[in-house]
Amino acid sequence: MIVMKFGGTSVANAVNINAVKAIALKASQNGKIFVVASALSGITDQLLLASQLASAKNEEFRELLSQIEKRHLDLVRELLPLEIQSSVLSHIKRSLNQLETLLEGCFLLGEKTNRSADAILSFGELLSSYIVYEAIKSVSANVAYKDSRELIVTDANFGKATVDFEKTNQNIREYLSESNSPITIFPGFIASTTSGETTTLGRGGSDYTAAILGAGTSASLIEIWTDVNGMYTSNPKLVKQARTIDAISYHEAMELSHFGAKVLYPPTIQPALDAKIPIAIKNTFEPENPGTLIGGAIEGSGGPIKGISHMENITLLTLEGSGMIGVAGSSKRLFAVLSRHGINVVFITQASSEHSICIGISDSDAGIAESAVNNEFASEISANRISPCILEKGLCIVALVGEKMKSHQGLSGRMFSTLGRNNVNIRAIAQGASERNISVVIEKRDVNKALNSLHETFFEDNIRQINLFVIGVGNVGRRFMDQLKKQQQFLRSDRKINIRVIGISTSRKMVFEENGIDLEQWEMRLEAGNPADIQEMIETVKQLNLHNSVVVDITASSDVAGIYGAFLGKNIAVVTCNKIACSSEYQHYNFLKELSRQYNAPFLFETNVGAGLPIIDTLKNLVASGDKVHKIQAVLSGSLNFIFNNYDGSVPFADIVTEAGIQGFTEPDPRIDLSGLDVARKILILARESGNVMEIDDIERKDFLPEGALNAASVPDFFALISKDEKHFEAMVSKAKEFGSRLKYVAEFADGKASVGLQVIAPEHPFYHLEGKDNIVLFYTDRYFDQPLIIKGAGAGADVTASGIFADVIRVGNN
Repeated sequence: MIVMKFGGTSVANAVNINAVKAIALKASQNGKIFVVASALSGITDQLLLASQLASAKNEEFRELLSQIEKRHLDLVRELLPLEIQSSVLSHIKRSLNQLETLLEGCFLLGEKTNRSADAILSFGELLSSYIVYEAIKSVSANVAYKDSRELIVTDANFGKATVDFEKTNQNIREYLSESNSPITIFPGFIASTTSGETTTLGRGGSDYTAAILGAGTSASLIEIWTDVNGMYTSNPKLVKQARTIDAISYHEAMELSHFGAKVLYPPTIQPALDAKIPIAIKNTFEPENPGTLIGGAIEGSGGPIKGISHMENITLLTLEGSGMIGVAGSSKRLFAVLSRHGINVVFITQASSEHSICIGISDSDAGIAESAVNNEFASEISANRISPCILEKGLCIVALVGEKMKSHQGLSGRMFSTLGRNNVNIRAIAQGASERNISVVIEKRDVNKALNSLHETFFEDNIRQINLFVIGVGNVGRRFMDQLKKQQQFLRSDRKINIRVIGISTSRKMVFEENGIDLEQWEMRLEAGNPADIQEMIETVKQLNLHNSVVVDITASSDVAGIYGAFLGKNIAVVTCNKIACSSEYQHYNFLKELSRQYNAPFLFETNVGAGLPIIDTLKNLVASGDKVHKIQAVLSGSLNFIFNNYDGSVPFADIVTEAGIQGFTEPDPRIDLSGLDVARKILILARESGNVMEIDDIERKDFLPEGALNAASVPDFFALISKDEKHFEAMVSKAKEFGSRLKYVAEFADGKASVGLQVIAPEHPFYHLEGKDNIVLFYTDRYFDQPLIIKGAGAGADVTASGIFADVIRVGNN
């Protein structure tokens, strides 16, 4: 004997009901089955709204009733053979006439009772189950229909009735012994009192109906057929990496369903648990998928955590005061008053000091609860022994669930450290003595980040997901995107890092896709995006609130550099090749570093100095290990090194500068490089990272350009000026050649002072043989006093800069 329940999506239309029919007929070949049908998806909500409109004397309920009627009649006409449609349509219309009478009564009286609401809501299942019955009967005569109200007996608690299992089980056993049909169809959700009045079993009660029938018949299996492949390790709508759970215990399933796993109505499990009947969660649209099996002592696969669930729209109610310490019965009074007002408590925690007790309730109950609790403790509040209760609304409960949690140490620590790293503030904590569940209360806005980060920690084989927001896809940015596309699969399989690009922005356009932008089509998606708006971009990144978010700035924009704080303060990492922020006022630079430390948001800018060379990282490691930097000498401009390595007077200086720009060695405005400002920024950053307080104006810059060149009105004007004064540059080169030397643009820092400028370098100096666009840095420290630590290599170019940015992103992934 198998009991099969089909949910609202499974019976939503003719195609789906035909799938249900095929599944039921196949199952009936192996023995007797009971089939429980939910209302068509969305119908229960429409019935509830119609009853509310009618009781409010709003005529719009009639239009809603017409929509309900049309949907069911259209379904019959599409689903059933023409020769049997007439009788079925007549039955549906008679039922709808009864429904209309009930709604008219609510309209005339201007009120809706719980009793009338149950009667109205029952029509969803009554109509759908009858249509399913007729669909199966059209191909098989061996099918019966039974109204669940004739078997399931409850009390008169309309809206969420309590089942009288003794009478119900007796009725079910009697029906089973009398029925010869291999298939019997039942409406879910509904039952009746001993006097025959219709009651309902609570939203999701069709699952419960199946469990009640299963327990009453001692079924071998209860199957819950829905539109997903079983219970998931987390909500797959929020956690894309969530996967189905192959097997789970009754208690684990109960915990997960209680905390929001909507695939199963929580009360369903108890009758199956009592009767030791396994429950299978199956997909109507993938019937061959094994789904999830719920039972006793099921080991299944995986670690101690079986799932991560969450419950939204939670209010924390806190009652505290010295009047609770050592006073017996305070908790009892609190829970008693909530019970009298029908308020369900879903979360409880109390400090060992007895000074306060904190409970979680639904947001919808918050107002009633506040009034009821304050009235109950009015005398203590007036005497200032207890404070008026405190409400915090709009929260969410996140729960780790697993039967084997009690035998594994450190799970709580991993949970809390994961949330802490992602800047998710925990408002309250609860863990039962059974240790099947660790629950925390957090802000609702953090739920996506919390679920994804916890899922990554406990289920994803140490695969860390990084969500990128890329600003700037010019020469360097385009190379970065190409490198990312090429390495995406390798990073996931070899480095256990899954990188998704969530947003891309330029000065003109921006695009965001929460599930990740296809890197094969990013240019097309960007072109079709919205107009760029820097404030809208900031708000979008914040609202998405994705875990392991990284903003990647591949621009030279002061506007973009000015918004780093908005991200770092929200636990969003920043990776940048833009030197403006780190070379801005020391107070701002230090502020960004403090934000990074305070909110555990990496702020990485390796490419600010030396492009892809590990200069800043090496310097940080020296300082962190206790070494002290005394002096820095460096050639830090790949563009200037390229220019002076290639300029010998045979080709005009302006042409060499133009070629450097074409190859991507200079900034878009080459005056930034040729003025020494770019190099000054770099030595300033190195001085600051060495632990020195210094401003850009403290750095001496020695100008080598013709007078007035830097003040040119535009870049073309600048090139015109330097083209006119070619002899100025020829003279500089000739002077260096006289001494067998070369020109290098050198940055120096020593004794708290820094300078940048063109120097004549002798052949014996390490800088002399620096070719092409290479950079070189010499660190003189306590440990490298006589012989400096030297870092040398390509210090400019789109590819190496992109790879340096890429390396910083990987550092975030490994953080």
